[in-house]
Amino acid sequence: MSVHRVMGAETEYGVLAPAHPTANPAVLSTQVVTAYAALVRRRLGATGTTTGWDYHGEQPLTDARGHTLSREHARPDQLTDTAPVLTAEEIAAEALTETGLWAEDTAHRPVTNTVLPNGARLYVDHSHPEYSSPEVTTPRDALRWDAAGDRIALEAVRALAASAEHTGLPAVNLYKNNTDNKSVSYGAHENYLVPRSVPFPDLAAGLLPFFASRQVLCGAGRVGLGPRGERPGFQISQRADFFEREIGLETTVHRPLVNTRDEPHADPGHHRRLHVIIGDANLAHTSTLLKFGTTALVLGLIEAGAAPDAALADPVAALRTISHDPHLRATVPLRDGRELTGVQLQRLYLDAARAHEHAGGTPDEDTREVLDLWAEVLDALETDPLSLADRLDWVAKHALLLGYRRRDGLAWDDPRMTLVDLQYHDVRPEKSLHHRLVAAGRMRTLLDEHRIAEAADRPPEDTRAWFRGRLVARFPDAVAAANWDSVSLTLPTAPGTAPRGARITMPEPLALTRPETDALLGAATGAEDLVTALAAAHPALVRTGALG
Repeated sequence: MSVHRVMGAETEYGVLAPAHPTANPAVLSTQVVTAYAALVRRRLGATGTTTGWDYHGEQPLTDARGHTLSREHARPDQLTDTAPVLTAEEIAAEALTETGLWAEDTAHRPVTNTVLPNGARLYVDHSHPEYSSPEVTTPRDALRWDAAGDRIALEAVRALAASAEHTGLPAVNLYKNNTDNKSVSYGAHENYLVPRSVPFPDLAAGLLPFFASRQVLCGAGRVGLGPRGERPGFQISQRADFFEREIGLETTVHRPLVNTRDEPHADPGHHRRLHVIIGDANLAHTSTLLKFGTTALVLGLIEAGAAPDAALADPVAALRTISHDPHLRATVPLRDGRELTGVQLQRLYLDAARAHEHAGGTPDEDTREVLDLWAEVLDALETDPLSLADRLDWVAKHALLLGYRRRDGLAWDDPRMTLVDLQYHDVRPEKSLHHRLVAAGRMRTLLDEHRIAEAADRPPEDTRAWFRGRLVARFPDAVAAANWDSVSLTLPTAPGTAPRGARITMPEPLALTRPETDALLGAATGAEDLVTALAAAHPALVRTGALG
């Protein structure tokens, strides 16, 4: 058993213009994406428009339970296969066409969707800027390219602040959190590739107890109980109070612990993409590594038929019960009559993983790291949770808030406590309480800043993200659009002839990696050279013809 599998993260950032509190969040998000897209184009020396997103082949309404929701019955926010549209009134009201963020030859066009040189996607998701990381194969790489998204968010914030004098636009702050404490929650999603052969009911059954209790490892912590934070207190998870169902297709209302969207972004005959929406946005490296690593191990257990029998009597109620008890003493009922804490539920999965590991031989280094860290953290949670204030987000935040309560006599419902909560998540290091802990040596890190900064511009080498990202970096003006499993290029044509293009399909996430394509990319002097060489090596992946 191994933690190695294709995985990735999606982070929606909280967005706020302090000097313009009533600003349209979709417009603010567009400013963020536009600002970063402009930075990328300048760095690459590109003269045309940004690399857009190709919605071809997206199927957000296909349900893993064997049916497809009709568009007539879908909520507008479920139709993620169409580009977001800002109204003329929104654009005019926020002066987006006069931002000065773009060179003259791009006509100052606002950008709501772009593909980055590191293989990621940056776009406006409803009313938030979202960074979707490139595909990776290990929890450490998931951590690295997720943290790279925070660097990208920071650069966008700084670009907007630097341009404020000549654009007249307000400064925009971004927060890597999950709720405004006014009934709105936004996501921190994960994606894992699993074999199509694994029955979806088996996935759901094995994941429900795990997801209900996983927050003890990777919760981000939150002041307030209830969707509006209407009751005083502190809880482990930012997202727990916003989930209402066990299984379902929705992501923004009636949220389920196990999401059924069946949109593999890969060969559907072999792959299923498990879209995980039950999780918090993490800043602590240990929390992030455990989030991805333990989930990968549990998926391996399910695929092997070795997941523990831990069916909960009510998974949604258990999720909230565990979240609302930072002392970790609350128990939740199982269907077989047992009563277990969240930590004890996690221990069942760890024990099963260890038993499966011993049966399969010596684990690889990445798997051993996750197993050892999982055990170490669970041991500490059982004996002294606050000892993990240097490793887990929710514990670090809880310790900070307890310190304020002791020093200033603050009640949990004091507005200053909510401000401290929010400030933990600011992407600006000089403002972020998390980054202050790191700078003071009070929060352990697993990757240095150089490695994270490098990942903001460079794609992973062992997935198709390498080819996607390097195409954007090498031939930015030729890449018309891209998505997870294809790239569309414009090819040079003689004057007076019809425009030509090429579409390159990438159905296998572990193909078109650096070892496979580095020589082709390095030898190509232009997009047409590359298409010709790739067609010779992989003819089934390349289609050329007239554009339009």
